[in-house]
Amino acid sequence: MRRTKQRPMTGEDFDALPDAQKERIFHELESKATEQLLAESRPLTKTERQTWREIKKKLGRPRIGKGTTNISVSLEKQLLRAADRFARQHGMSRSELIARGVRAFIGFAA
Repeated sequence: MRRTKQRPMTGEDFDALPDAQKERIFHELESKATEQLLAESRPLTKTERQTWREIKKKLGRPRIGKGTTNISVSLEKQLLRAADRFARQHGMSRSELIARGVRAFIGFAA
């Protein structure tokens, strides 16, 4: 009798499983020790490494415009507290408040 090689399960395959089967797989993985999981693992193939690199590029915060740059700005403590309070009251971050202020001051429409 010939055995066919089973293809690896994709995320879509897992999502299509019944909830009970997902639970069984989850508990099976949770019951294994880290050393056992490492012993059963294998290095990624070239294709899998490329796929993983593409996934990692998409992780993290979304890009704003052409990207951002971190800067160090000195402000009086009282001014910073007032800015933070204003931003919080208006549902924005400190960075967004500062960016809006700079745009308004220099007349940059972006």
